[in-house]
Amino acid sequence: MPDQPSNVRPAQDRPVNDCPAPDHAAQDNPAPDHAAPDHRRLGRELDLFDTDPLMGSGLPYWLPDGAAIRHSLEEFIRGRERRAGYRHVYSPVLGKRELYEISGHWAHYREDMFPPMELGSEEMVLRPSLCPHHALIYRSRPHSYRELPLRMAELGGMYRSELSGVLGGLTRVRAIQLNDAHVFCTPEQAADEAVAALELIREVHRVLGVVPVRYRLSLPGAGGKYVADPALWERAVALLTEVLERSGVPFEAAEGEAAFYGPKIDVQIADGAGREFTLSTVQIDFHQPERFNLHYIGADGARHRPVMVHRSVIGSVERVVAHLIELYGGAFPAWLAPVQVVLLPVSDAEVPQAERFRQRCLDLGLRAEVAGPEHGSLGARVREARLVPYQAVIGAREAVDDRVALRLRDGRRLEPLPAEEAWARIGALVAACEAELWAEAAGR
Repeated sequence: MPDQPSNVRPAQDRPVNDCPAPDHAAQDNPAPDHAAPDHRRLGRELDLFDTDPLMGSGLPYWLPDGAAIRHSLEEFIRGRERRAGYRHVYSPVLGKRELYEISGHWAHYREDMFPPMELGSEEMVLRPSLCPHHALIYRSRPHSYRELPLRMAELGGMYRSELSGVLGGLTRVRAIQLNDAHVFCTPEQAADEAVAALELIREVHRVLGVVPVRYRLSLPGAGGKYVADPALWERAVALLTEVLERSGVPFEAAEGEAAFYGPKIDVQIADGAGREFTLSTVQIDFHQPERFNLHYIGADGARHRPVMVHRSVIGSVERVVAHLIELYGGAFPAWLAPVQVVLLPVSDAEVPQAERFRQRCLDLGLRAEVAGPEHGSLGARVREARLVPYQAVIGAREAVDDRVALRLRDGRRLEPLPAEEAWARIGALVAACEAELWAEAAGR
């Protein structure tokens, strides 16, 4: 391997284990601060997710409000990926053992995989990673250099055989929904594609409000868990170093943190207790294209080997939602909030109008509920809905005039305005994934 660049500093910590995709290991940080936000406690208090011993450790289930957050996040990331030129696929969560022998997972990553299941004469394995499946999808059709880069994305399930003692909440689980993608490109395109992937990660983090604590260049270390091809490791490390330098982000080197098939850029975040996790990654892989005999036809008419750029923008859905729960304490941005609008009829007489308003919100794609007088006084209902971004109070005057008086979660009270205008403006802010709760209309 080449000498480390002069602007790279050794990392001061390392995860418990290495994974070929964003890992689910906490860093060796001080003991948690029990006063800090804890997504496990908040998730249960807010009815977002839970677990059951009959389902098994590390296998959380999502309640309706948590599922609403997850759906919004999944739709958001798929939309951003489409805008960036990715096309989405679905692939099965099972594969033959032979598939992972070819990819190298069986030799280098078997201890973190579930044992094979025997089906007749075949051995099937729950996949620990999506990349072998995507390599097969690429290989299933001939490709010309004119098609490259080919950007293939999937939000798919994978499974890790984690020990019970290290499982916790959503941050370390056995069933993972990974926002994964693989770019198949020429060697000359690899650096540009990795730079674009890192910029997409930074853009999405800005929208989510996620602030990385550091960027890490994860390098191989001692031991036999890495594929042996020094020349390919040198090329990949040089390319990722170029990517980080071109992107202008400070970074640190961490030996022993690479995936078994290549180095990676890890975007590190920290929870409220100061524990560090990998959220997003960019990797350059020369190994699997060779193992799967991938090729494209070049301008010269000959067969050439593509490069695989692996990238995950938000990592696992479980981990990013855990971080967002702690980051916002349940007061999610309007576009992520489980309930976006709560309609508060002052008396029973306004309940029919509130129900009509609710249906109109639902027709516009907004998540809305009615909290009527049967739930207590207006003040009590306002307090109960304190985490909902928009509270629409409907009194006798508003019901007659088809208007609403909006209260925003940040304490602002707006003058009554036509209901259709209110829903349209809220819908526009939600569709744009805006952090702001309100924007004045043009001309006002």
